[in-house]
Amino acid sequence: MSLPDTNYILREYLLDQSAITDLVSTRIYCPRAPENAELPNITFFTRGGVSTPYIPDYASPSVQIDCWADDSIEAREIYRALYDSLQGIQDESITVGGTDYLIASAIEEVVGQDLVDTDIPGRFRVLSFWEIIVK
Repeated sequence: MSLPDTNYILREYLLDQSAITDLVSTRIYCPRAPENAELPNITFFTRGGVSTPYIPDYASPSVQIDCWADDSIEAREIYRALYDSLQGIQDESITVGGTDYLIASAIEEVVGQDLVDTDIPGRFRVLSFWEIIVK
């Protein structure tokens, strides 16, 4: 077995969480939102992590996740739904493209930070970093 596509698996997992989709619908993008994407939304990308040649079907990426909205309170609300859906999960099964995967764990590395986009006025985000173990 080869290294799992953790971006695809994470997106499918988030799309299955009604607490998140109630707020952003299917607007969950990797690695970034398309130009003029509707708010609110979530963007994420793998920024590093660990893999080992001795366990080829195991990946532990570090993922940056941004919760975007047009006001800081809504961005924080999306982050709280994300946190509740990910923090501390263990052995969460997910089937993607006919293949079964296991999200062995998800742990927040850095607590959500409230930020204002200086390039695009009226865009707020909560930035967080996560270690997610998938096999």
